[in-house]
Amino acid sequence: MKDLILVIAKALVDHPEDVRVDVKEDDRGTVYQLTVHQTDVGKVIGKQGRIAKALRTVVTSAAVKSDKRVMVDIIS
Repeated sequence: MKDLILVIAKALVDHPEDVRVDVKEDDRGTVYQLTVHQTDVGKVIGKQGRIAKALRTVVTSAAVKSDKRVMVDIIS
């Protein structure tokens, strides 16, 4: 899952070397914290959050097999 998020995010940004994904487990489930360069935050979020929503949809769909709740947080 982490690799999937990295591949998608690196394709969207101007600074792919600054893309990082941290995995945290909490009471809500698995949280993937996507960290990008400050100037690339808008590209990852997209107009009206469309790209972020699509990224979350892809990750959620990929996690269906594991029966775990998965969330993606975007951090600059």
